[in-house]
Amino acid sequence: MVDVFTPQKRSDIMSRVRSSGNRSTELAFIRILRDEKITGWRRNYPLFGRPDFVFPKSGVAVFLDGCFWHGCPRHCRMPKSRRTYWREKIARNRRRDLAVSRALRRDGWRVMRIWECRIKSPAVAVGRLRRMLGAS
Repeated sequence: MVDVFTPQKRSDIMSRVRSSGNRSTELAFIRILRDEKITGWRRNYPLFGRPDFVFPKSGVAVFLDGCFWHGCPRHCRMPKSRRTYWREKIARNRRRDLAVSRALRRDGWRVMRIWECRIKSPAVAVGRLRRMLGAS
């Protein structure tokens, strides 16, 4: 299939597309939180870096990082085309994640990042989250 737009125009169009969240991963995490009777979380909390879940009273910010977009060492598979672009894109995402985590920690928040793949068997993540919430 031939693209009807020039590469520059396609890039301009795609740069305007904004994520609306990783809905299926977030819904799965909500199910886990409810099953584990973990309360006190908020979504869409107005905090720098836009964490997926925030526990305001405990000062914990949780990010659910997609395996592809954030470069999971086990599950990120580079596309066969435009490899340089994707490597740089994922590297930028990782640098941004690090900067956001550092800024939040500097402001007194505890930050937890969970790989998308860890949602399927959440025992370790849930244990870690419980320890973070209990340490407040």
